[in-house]
Amino acid sequence: MPYAVNRDLPPSVRSHLPDHAQDIYREAFNHAYAAHAGEADRERRSHMIAWAAVKHSYVKEGEQWVRRQATAS
Repeated sequence: MPYAVNRDLPPSVRSHLPDHAQDIYREAFNHAYAAHAGEADRERRSHMIAWAAVKHSYVKEGEQWVRRQATAS
């Protein structure tokens, strides 16, 4: 089910990700959930897509998720 606010996210997400990463997760999950309507594995796929979106901007260092450093082009 889509998440209206970050406090509605699963505890495993809320307890590990910083606020901005939670925003990314929630928005990606909600978009994927809508895009995969009618599919049997909709929720599982939406969680996978949301984690992939977080990993685009954040990296896990030890036990903490930190924002990726911008690379100079």
